[in-house]
Amino acid sequence: MSRVGKMPIAIPQGVDVSIKADQISVKGALGTLVRSVNSLVTVKNQDGKLQFAPVNDSVEADALSGTTRALVANMVNGVSKGFEQKLTLVGVGFRAAAAGSKLNLQIGFSHPVVKEMPAGVTVACPSQTEIVIKGADRQVVGQIAAEVRAIRPPEPYKGKGIRYVDEKVVIKETKKK
Repeated sequence: MSRVGKMPIAIPQGVDVSIKADQISVKGALGTLVRSVNSLVTVKNQDGKLQFAPVNDSVEADALSGTTRALVANMVNGVSKGFEQKLTLVGVGFRAAAAGSKLNLQIGFSHPVVKEMPAGVTVACPSQTEIVIKGADRQVVGQIAAEVRAIRPPEPYKGKGIRYVDEKVVIKETKKK
């Protein structure tokens, strides 16, 4: 059996989990997340802990139990604490500004770039060169951060562009005569 799938998930105070036949719903202070559960995995709520088990001994059921457990653990963590991604802008004149659910970027193009945030995701700019994306759904927060970074990824010669805070950009050496 999957090692990850064996570990129970403790449900923190203020988080409500409801299990139906083919889906699980997690409700907390930061929102509600719903995910469908494969028929090869059984989910039980015992004493404030969620237990996941494969229905049979197949490799697929075993793998899905671990995957489902990890996804539901992210849902519980997301509705209680939330997830965030931090990005930085590197380049002369590069600026970011958050206006409601929109992110305005001036990153060296002839026009400003406006990125609309989906429901459940908030964006903030503590300074002109920092972007903080927050939300309850880990996958959505990561995807939005990747889409913002893809607008102007770091280039290899000067390192200019949008990068994650912990990202290391290897700078290439320029051509010599």
